[in-house]
Amino acid sequence: MARVDPLKPDQWPPEMKDALAALRPPKARHPFPARDPTRPKGLNALGLLAHHPALTTAYHHFNGHVLFASTLTPRQRELLVLRVAVQRAADYEWAQHAVLAGDAGITGAELEQIRRGPEAEGWSPFESALLSAVDELLRVARIADTTWVTLAAELDTQQLMDLVFTVGAYDLLAMAFRTFDVELDDDLRNRPAP
Repeated sequence: MARVDPLKPDQWPPEMKDALAALRPPKARHPFPARDPTRPKGLNALGLLAHHPALTTAYHHFNGHVLFASTLTPRQRELLVLRVAVQRAADYEWAQHAVLAGDAGITGAELEQIRRGPEAEGWSPFESALLSAVDELLRVARIADTTWVTLAAELDTQQLMDLVFTVGAYDLLAMAFRTFDVELDDDLRNRPAP
């Protein structure tokens, strides 16, 4: 049971319109999700955030960059986000981003690999390093030198910054979802397992 009941869309304050718009950066590098009535809407998460539109607007500016203007590819971003969700046992974050991972070409088998971590068979050295970076950042707030060397051979400075800030953004969101006990929406709960 949620510690804070999510507001239903008809209860959202008018400021939520600006808060939602903040998710769409003016110079997006990556496509916005298609408007499709069968896609999950995230209403329980948004209903929680609707209690504090000013905070939501600020966070959405940041998260809008991470989702749509990052120098990382969508696949790289989703590998990072899903590994954060695994490490933080953030079921809501996992469920939402398993959908986005599919958009980025991540398969059901790869979702299981993400759960197993950087040592799972099938990762390239680079993708293994992406997952290791998440584990290291969450454990000690620093990417280890050996992981850094592998990442820096493929990523430029902006991409490395986007990596760290993506992990931080979704660690923060995992804290919020878990602390407020945000429950899975029916459109997430009833989805077939990836």
